Amino acid sequence: MDGALTRYRVMSVVTGTALLLLVFVAVPLTWAHHPQFGKVLGVAHGVVLYPLYLLTVVQLWYLARLKLWWVVLMLVAGFVPFLAFVMEHFVTRAVRQTEAATQGQPA
Repeated sequence: MDGALTRYRVMSVVTGTALLLLVFVAVPLTWAHHPQFGKVLGVAHGVVLYPLYLLTVVQLWYLARLKLWWVVLMLVAGFVPFLAFVMEHFVTRAVRQTEAATQGQPA
């Protein structure tokens, strides 16, 4: 499960950073009549990064048996600036606490 958590964390940071660049750099540039950066980053975020992020969320959900409300918040985090970083922190903490608690129990 460590690999799935690492993949989720990496994609969360990459997707969150791309979203911040899109909202705070590309949108103002588009308003200033320079839409090229926004077009490229918008496609990168929407077609490549967010779907990869979704795959890591689903994989972590399956392996860590996360509650559905965690997954819903994780999915929304790809659309709300800064939320991906917040969710990455809380999900990582929750998964590690659950992992530590279950390691002490016999199988």
